[in-house]
Amino acid sequence: MAWMSSAEQTSPGSRPTAGSTFVRACRGEPVTHTPVWFMRQAGRSLPEYRELRAGVRMLESCRRPDLVTEITLQPVRRHGVDAAIFFSDIMVPLDAAGVDLDIVAGTGPVVAEPVRTMADLDRVRPLDPAAVSYVDEAVRLLTAELGETPLIGFAGAPFTLASYLVEGGPSRNHTQTKALMYGDPELWHALLARLADITLTFLKVQIAAGVSAVQLFDSWVGALSEADYREYVLPHSRAVLEGLTDAGVPRIHFGVGTALLLPAMAQAGADVVGVDWRTPLDQAAKLVPGHPVQGNLDPAVLFAPWEVVEREVRRILAEGRTAPGHVFNLGHGVLPETDPTVLTRVVELVHELSAR
Repeated sequence: MAWMSSAEQTSPGSRPTAGSTFVRACRGEPVTHTPVWFMRQAGRSLPEYRELRAGVRMLESCRRPDLVTEITLQPVRRHGVDAAIFFSDIMVPLDAAGVDLDIVAGTGPVVAEPVRTMADLDRVRPLDPAAVSYVDEAVRLLTAELGETPLIGFAGAPFTLASYLVEGGPSRNHTQTKALMYGDPELWHALLARLADITLTFLKVQIAAGVSAVQLFDSWVGALSEADYREYVLPHSRAVLEGLTDAGVPRIHFGVGTALLLPAMAQAGADVVGVDWRTPLDQAAKLVPGHPVQGNLDPAVLFAPWEVVEREVRRILAEGRTAPGHVFNLGHGVLPETDPTVLTRVVELVHELSAR
């Protein structure tokens, strides 16, 4: 697809979703009900997803606009959520930037040659928007199909991307990552600056194509202390989020195990702070004053009896009312074994209980 001039690109103010419940909640504006969507709502919990993805590798599915469109739409049709999230993977922009990697079923991202020297960093090229033209095409297909339902774009945050590049794959303790961070801060900051630039470019492609909001995922940043976060990570996450200040769409920042990091994460420039299940939303609201919050039902609660699920949904809605705005979500992604009918019932319950 040919790249559109800036005059032809979708302007945030012209998006049909600008007045949607989800976007209004992200901006702390009055809403008719609390909007709800789920991280990983498009994925392995849906039998229609498993059928569509059979025999198709993850990176290939992310490069096919037809598959991306259908997979993204599946949970919107099934659950009636208030927003769709673009189906992709946080490693997609790194693949497009020349990193030799694969997403291995049952393992996760695997990087052929980890980045541990300045020479290694040279293999991580800046991202050319044309290298992810399939993302642009898929977003445009989706926004046409979704109409007034917002589409959320996303990307991995610099620290989480760095952890995969340095470790070579998933890691429990992030030993190599921290060794590089502490032992070679010059290389560390050069790596994260490169990743921040790639991430910003990737998000700008999605915004220009028409997404209504973006979420920056920092899945592994909870492995750090607040002091280390502020010194080694915050400047680079800020470069991404503040680089989107004039984009006109809400920016959500989410991490796992981040109770002590929430104030610093809010300072990175997000409009909405995502909260995992470990921190009650009313406590989180005090830590990030002035910010709407997103979350935070424990994904494991969905396996409990319905009366437990309902009790927890009621609690989270009550806690969320203490913030300027609340987007109901899980405290992390939908687990693959989740019964999809429970997710649908949660959406219905949130809408019923929060109707103004």
